[in-house]
Amino acid sequence: MSRYQIPHRAAIYVLLFLSLVTSGYAQKKSRTAETIPSGRAVMWEPVDTRTLDLYEGPGGGEMKPDLSSIKFIKEEKRGHNKKFRISDANGRVWIAKLGSEAQPETAAVRLLYGLGYKTEINYLIPSLTIPGKGTFKNVRLEARPSDVKRAGEWKWRSNPFVGSKELQGLKIMMVFMTNWDLLDLQNEILHQDGENQYVVSDLGATFGKLGNNNLPIFFRLGRKTGSAKHYIKTRFVKGVERGEVKFAFKGKGRSLMKGITVAEARWLSNLLNKLSEQQIRDIFRAANYAPGDVDLFTQAVKKKIDELDRAVGTNLALN
Repeated sequence: MSRYQIPHRAAIYVLLFLSLVTSGYAQKKSRTAETIPSGRAVMWEPVDTRTLDLYEGPGGGEMKPDLSSIKFIKEEKRGHNKKFRISDANGRVWIAKLGSEAQPETAAVRLLYGLGYKTEINYLIPSLTIPGKGTFKNVRLEARPSDVKRAGEWKWRSNPFVGSKELQGLKIMMVFMTNWDLLDLQNEILHQDGENQYVVSDLGATFGKLGNNNLPIFFRLGRKTGSAKHYIKTRFVKGVERGEVKFAFKGKGRSLMKGITVAEARWLSNLLNKLSEQQIRDIFRAANYAPGDVDLFTQAVKKKIDELDRAVGTNLALN
């Protein structure tokens, strides 16, 4: 065997890997809003967390889809996960998302909703038959109300909330939920009733683990989505330095986590501590996780809340 053969073959494998991971991102197109409708910009509003039903989520019981009759409208091409646009017996339109991201996204929406953040409306359907397409397990249905205009994406670094505790808290929650897909194109402005709601629309890459390193391209290696056994082992807070909280976030978008103060983290910590254990369990029950996984996820969420409490509680003098 030539002494050049092995390096040459390794180079081919590396190039193949790079082409695969970059081609996926090339499929994603920017949807930046050219003209944002006039209205009040809102990302977060105070809520009485203890009164919220985190099993039903932001849509409540009244928005739940009527699955007695389903109509297939079309296949949605955007994104990596297979999606179908359908309507239910009431004529409401939904985006049915299949695959590994359906369950964690359902849970992530409910957790953010419980803290007061604006979110999409979704439900997890354990088994759904879509005419002409088949029967699928664990399908996320995301609402497309006729009175809501989807006005395009917003950017993490340029939006009306830059410098606010609400935006900083949302960034922390991305680490909290191990969201490794922090791209602007996952964000959406929802215009309804004279209000522009700034939401993270795609939350499927959550509740698992981040990649193994911070190397360009290779930071994607080792990532997991919707895995309780991996999520409970993930590190959240690294510590506090000079009044800023340092987070254990790897991969693309980690620079967004710089400059988050103890005071901003304390604000979020106060919100998280309003969640009851039953509400946390309901978040994951709503995503149709097995009882054992619900237990692990609940333990992990409580552990991360404690992590944040210890960091900001013992460093209040640095606020």
